[in-house]
Amino acid sequence: MLSARDYISHSLELHLFFSRIMKEHSFFLEMGFTPRDTEFTQQADRFRKEFDKLLSDAVALSNGVVNPEVLESGEVITKYTLEAESASAFYTGIDIATEITRAEAGLAGNEMRPLTPALEEKVYYLNQKAIDLTTRLIQFKSTILTNVLSCRIFTVNYPLLLDHILREAKFYLHMVQRLQSRETLSIRREIVEQELFWNRIMAEHSKFIRGLLDPDEEQLIETANQFGHEFDHLVEESKAAMDRTIPIEKVTEDSLAATREIREFKTQATQGLIDCKIKSIIIPLLGDHTLREANHFLRLLKMFER
Repeated sequence: MLSARDYISHSLELHLFFSRIMKEHSFFLEMGFTPRDTEFTQQADRFRKEFDKLLSDAVALSNGVVNPEVLESGEVITKYTLEAESASAFYTGIDIATEITRAEAGLAGNEMRPLTPALEEKVYYLNQKAIDLTTRLIQFKSTILTNVLSCRIFTVNYPLLLDHILREAKFYLHMVQRLQSRETLSIRREIVEQELFWNRIMAEHSKFIRGLLDPDEEQLIETANQFGHEFDHLVEESKAAMDRTIPIEKVTEDSLAATREIREFKTQATQGLIDCKIKSIIIPLLGDHTLREANHFLRLLKMFER
C-alpha cells in the first residue's frame, strides 16, 4: 500500500503533467471544428476551462511537495510553453490561461513541506475530481471519434489523433484510479506498460508532425518519417518484452536513445514554430505539447534504467 507521502506526491505530479495535457487536448479539439458544429466547439471550450481549474488546484497544492526531478524534467512546462501559449492564443482568438504557466514556473520541489492529513484529504478530492472530469472527457472524445469515422462531422484533427488523445485520457484515468486505490505497483509490469504506451505515442507524434508539415519541408518530413519507423520498431520490442521474449532492459536502453533524439527534434521544431521558421499547419502549442510528453517519457526511462 502506498504511503501517505507517495500518495500525495505521485498524485500531484500526475496532475501537473496530465491535466495540462487534457486541457490542451480540449484546446486542439475546440479549434478543429467547422462553424456548423458550434455545440462541439462550446463543449470543448468548457472542458478546457474545467481542466484549467483542475491544473490550477494541483499547482496550488504542489509547492514544496513534488519531486524536484519532475519540475526540472520539462514535462510540467518548458522554456517555450508561455510563448507557445501566447502565439496559439493569437492565432486562434482563444483565451489561454497563461497565469497558470507563470505559477508553475515558481513551483519549488524540495519535498520538505509537512504532509498533513488535511493535505492528503485535499489530494483525495482532487483525484476524485480528476476521475469525474476525465471520464466525461473520454465520453466526449469517443463521441467525436465515432462521428468522424461515420462521416457525421468534419474536423481538421486526424482520426488517428482523436484516437491518440482518447487513449491518453484513458491512461490518465487508469493512473488516477490506481492511486485512489493506493495500489502498490509491480515494477516490471509498470516499466513494460509505460514503455509500450509511450513508444506508441512517440511513433504517432512523428507521423502527425510528418503529415502537418508543408510539403516543401522535405528534410523535416523525412526526419519525422524516420522517427515514426524507429518508434514503430520499439513498439514491437515492447510487446516482445511483455511476452518475455526479449529482456525489458534492452527495450529501455533502445527507447532511451530514441527518445533523447526525438526530444531534440521536437525542441528544434517547437522553437522553429514559435520563430515562424517552419512552414506547416502545426499550432505552436502542439509542438510544445509533444515536447513535454517526450520529456515525461525520458524521465520515466531514466528512472527505469536506475
